[in-house]
Amino acid sequence: MRRAGAVLGGAAAVGATAWLGWRRFGPAPPARMPPVPPDILAAYPGSPTEFAASPQTDRTVAATYNNFFEFSEDKEGIADAARGFVHRPWTLEVSGEVRRPRRFDVDELVRRFGLEQRVYRHRCVEAWAMVVPWSGFSLASLLRLVEPLSHARFVRFESFHAPRQAPNQRGYRFPWPYHEGLRLDEAMHPLSFIATGIYGEPLPAQHGAPIRLVVPWKYGFKSAKSIARIELTRAQPRTFWNTVAPAEYDFLGNVNPHVPHPRWSQASERVLGSDTLQQTLLMNGYVEEVAALYRS
Repeated sequence: MRRAGAVLGGAAAVGATAWLGWRRFGPAPPARMPPVPPDILAAYPGSPTEFAASPQTDRTVAATYNNFFEFSEDKEGIADAARGFVHRPWTLEVSGEVRRPRRFDVDELVRRFGLEQRVYRHRCVEAWAMVVPWSGFSLASLLRLVEPLSHARFVRFESFHAPRQAPNQRGYRFPWPYHEGLRLDEAMHPLSFIATGIYGEPLPAQHGAPIRLVVPWKYGFKSAKSIARIELTRAQPRTFWNTVAPAEYDFLGNVNPHVPHPRWSQASERVLGSDTLQQTLLMNGYVEEVAALYRS
C-alpha cells in the first residue's frame, strides 16, 4: 500500500507539474502548421500603389537582421529562433470602443480587402534603415469595419503570447505580451498599413507573421508584429518600450533627426546591406503626407 501510495503520489506530482507548466506556458503548439490556402498565395504580391521608395533592400539581408525580442535579442539569430513559430490558423480580435466588435481569421481579411503592395522606408530607433515591399491593406479599412465610437481616441495593439514557442516570453524581464498604440487619427491615416506579406509572399515568422502593423513615419518599435488583438480606447494606452524605458521611448515615436536618443544620435542611419551612412529624414521622408497630424 505504501508503495502504491508513493507511485500514485509521484504520478500526482508529475500531473501537477504538467498542469502548472500548461498554466504558465499555455498549450503546446500543433505538430504541423496548416499550409497557406492556394487562393491566398495567389493574391500576392497585390496591386502596386503609388508608395514606392527605392532602392529596395535585398530580401535576404532584410530577412536575417530583425528585432523580435520574443524569440531572441540577437538580430542575426531571429530567423532561426522563430523558424518553428506556428502562426496558422490565426485570429485577430478587434474590440473596445467600437460598435461592432469582431474576431477575424487573417485569411478572411485578405479575401475581404484584397492586397496592395507598398514599398516603404523603414527606420529602426537603433539608427539602421531599409526599404522593403509590404503586401497588405490599409489599417483604416479594418477599423471602419468595426465602426469606432465617437469617444474612441486611441488604438492599442497587442501581439501574441505563446511562451512555449517564444523562449524570451518565459522570463519576467519584459512586460509581455508586446503592446503598442497610436492615436486614432494616426491609425486612420492613409499611410498606416496592415501587412500580411513581404517581397511578394506571406510574412515569414521573423517579420511578424501572419499580420503586423507598418507605420512608416515612425520608428520600427511602433509597428507591432504578430498582432492578436486590437482595442480602441478613450485613454492613451501604455506601450511596451515606453513602460520599460520611458526616458528613451516616447509614445509618438516619430522619426526625428533633430531629437537624439539618450544613447546615440538620430541624425544619420546605416543602410542595411551596406556600409553606407545617410542623413535621417524627418518623419522618415513622409513629412509632407503626415505633417498635418501634428499641427497644434
